[in-house]
Amino acid sequence: MSTPGAGLPALYTELAPWWPLLSDPADYAGEAEEARRFLAGACETAPVTVLELGSGGGNNASHLKTHFRLTLVDLSPAMLEVSRRLNPECEHVEGDMRSVRLGRLFDAVFVHDAVNYMTTPEDLRAAGATAATHCRPRGAALFVPDFVRETFASVASMGGHDGAGRSLRYLQWIHEPAPGATTFRTDFAVFLKQADGSTRLVHDRHVSGLFERAEWIAMFEEAGFDARVLTDAERREVFIGKRR
Repeated sequence: MSTPGAGLPALYTELAPWWPLLSDPADYAGEAEEARRFLAGACETAPVTVLELGSGGGNNASHLKTHFRLTLVDLSPAMLEVSRRLNPECEHVEGDMRSVRLGRLFDAVFVHDAVNYMTTPEDLRAAGATAATHCRPRGAALFVPDFVRETFASVASMGGHDGAGRSLRYLQWIHEPAPGATTFRTDFAVFLKQADGSTRLVHDRHVSGLFERAEWIAMFEEAGFDARVLTDAERREVFIGKRR
């Protein structure tokens, strides 16, 4: 297992205060609603308490909190601070999704794209064990990776937003992995414009895990879930498991 907290990307440390200008919470309404439906459909009874692992800046939580009582866990203190400002009514906990143990059960567990940072099979299994440890019997866990190996595509995209006196624009480039590699690279070029008009450029590299569909299913089954593969509105394969 890689070292918890080691080498967090700049977007989650020094650039975290800029996060709302890179990733607008309003853009997550559709994804959050889809996650709500997936979890509600998989749980035997309507879920009330939900644990989100790798909650980041709280964009999904800003929508899900109207339906669930949320506990938000993230490895980055700076990102938790961003989320606290957006979601002051939610419980926030600093912790690693591979090892955090809260000593209580939830009706459901949600892991969005932060699961991409599980770069080894051991990391992935550890995240599955954390979900299982915190999920009630007959509750559900939903994992939403950007890719499985079978659906991987190298793409480039751009975006950003204007805020109060400052602006951010970025280029994101997802690179094709080397043959047989179990990780892939994403490079961000992030332009930050201050109120005085000055601009600086930050290059930020992210390394993500890449696992076959069968590996995801095996992780869920090993952790004690009955697993299914679903396709979301963005045509990603996502994984939902009912806790045995």
